[in-house]
Amino acid sequence: MPDAPPPQTIADMLGAAETTEPASLGGLIQRLGDTSSLHGARDGGRAIGPAALARISIQGVTDDSRAVRPGFLFVAVPGLHVDGHEYVARAAAAGAAAAIVERPLPEVALPQIVVSSGPAALADAAAWWYADPSWDLGIVGITGTDGKTTTSFLAAAALEAAGRSTGLIGTVATQIGAVREANAEHTTTPGAIDLQRALRAMVQAGNEVAVIETTSHGLAADRVRGIAYDAAILTNLTHEHLEFHGTWENYRDAKLSLFERLVVSERNPAKESLTWPKAAIINADDPNAGAFIGVAQEAGARILTYGTDAAADVRATHVEEDARRLRVDFLAPSGPGRVDLRLAGRFNVHNALAVVALGEALGLDPGAVRRGLAGVIGVPGRMERLDAGQPFGVVIDYAHSPASLEKVLGLLAPLAAARGGDVIAVFGSAGERDTEKRPMMGRIAAEQARIVVVTDEDPRDENAQAILEDIARGAEDGGKQRERDLFLIVDRAAAIAAAFELARPGDIVLLAGKGHERSIIGPDGPVAYDERETALAALAALGYTVAASN
Repeated sequence: MPDAPPPQTIADMLGAAETTEPASLGGLIQRLGDTSSLHGARDGGRAIGPAALARISIQGVTDDSRAVRPGFLFVAVPGLHVDGHEYVARAAAAGAAAAIVERPLPEVALPQIVVSSGPAALADAAAWWYADPSWDLGIVGITGTDGKTTTSFLAAAALEAAGRSTGLIGTVATQIGAVREANAEHTTTPGAIDLQRALRAMVQAGNEVAVIETTSHGLAADRVRGIAYDAAILTNLTHEHLEFHGTWENYRDAKLSLFERLVVSERNPAKESLTWPKAAIINADDPNAGAFIGVAQEAGARILTYGTDAAADVRATHVEEDARRLRVDFLAPSGPGRVDLRLAGRFNVHNALAVVALGEALGLDPGAVRRGLAGVIGVPGRMERLDAGQPFGVVIDYAHSPASLEKVLGLLAPLAAARGGDVIAVFGSAGERDTEKRPMMGRIAAEQARIVVVTDEDPRDENAQAILEDIARGAEDGGKQRERDLFLIVDRAAAIAAAFELARPGDIVLLAGKGHERSIIGPDGPVAYDERETALAALAALGYTVAASN
């Protein structure tokens, strides 16, 4: 018998999504004109018109000059560290057929389409090149400060259980067709080209629905422009990412814009393949719920709220929990129900209720939704327990905001107390990101943990020790004292080893901030790092080597 073909990988499917058919630039010019992005075109120092541009044949689209091939369209995007306009000449030398720019470069002999926004034009170009794959899928966007990843896993499982083949794009994993692989990047919502390519691959693989973790960065930076959303879920909204957005209001408004995108329009049609309404799923317990409900109403979406609030459409009526499971009784428009979750943490009640509400809004079979939720046995790097026979607990979690750290510590503290122990918190804060949250997280840890160990997360080009000092200020305000119950250890592996040395029987050591990630980003770029393997090595050094994870 012939050998069976090797199983497909995500890379295989993304490669298959690349078209080799050239396309006339005229179609993109029309799109840019329709969205008021087009401000003319030049060829070097000479103005040219739409007819001349329409005669140009394009073989691919990129915003990376190193990826330019003959016939490509290069999009110059101004960034935080690099301005794509500096690389237009390099793209021309590599054979680019045209470039999209925010300002013309008369010294470069290359047709240049001048637009108001490079990021928006890049998203338009990506959607055009991959032939608007989101029009052929039901698109569920999940946004919020915390809970996006777990909710996305639960949503994908529920949709699959209800008979809808579902793809997934998010922090932890990408799924195309039936293949799910870890996401090696530190990016939740990928760039516009990668995102549109993945959606086209899903269409080709037979997926009917795509669940997309949709971050405030992805929304504000126009990565998801051109995505025809059908449903949007708000998990919550707390302090995060002000280094990027500048103000809390800008951060909130970026999240709100996902719900604005539910309006039916030429670029976001009511899809014939779906029987779904445009749906907004909103956490009724979040203080910002009213703003999101208002935006969803203006968009004409069907709105379902969830939570513990008495007025919520999907409302938890009773919760039972232990260290490993949750049982949630709820009332929904379709009637009462119960969800058994193999997940720990009362915060997962809201994540599950969000998916129940999604099922109600989309008309999915309630029993299938509950079965899908019950089938999720965990999410990598989310409340992940390590047991090598040590007398103290070890939990890995991605918590990296004040609210998420507080929630996880609030869960672990009583569990540790029931074992006769306390919590030891090991965490850091990312460099070149929100600095205001650092002392907030330090104080939260100081108030809820017996010992605080502050360490690297992703320092990037910031001074690593300075980041730790920012966190330590908050911990000291919370009553911790250095070298007594507050330790600053830059090297994360050494910090974990120190925490284990300090742990007493019954304690729980929380390793927060890295979760599923597979690198630490320093001044020289990413360095390979695995929290789980690092923790197991530290346990092995103490003589605990029979490892099992659940």
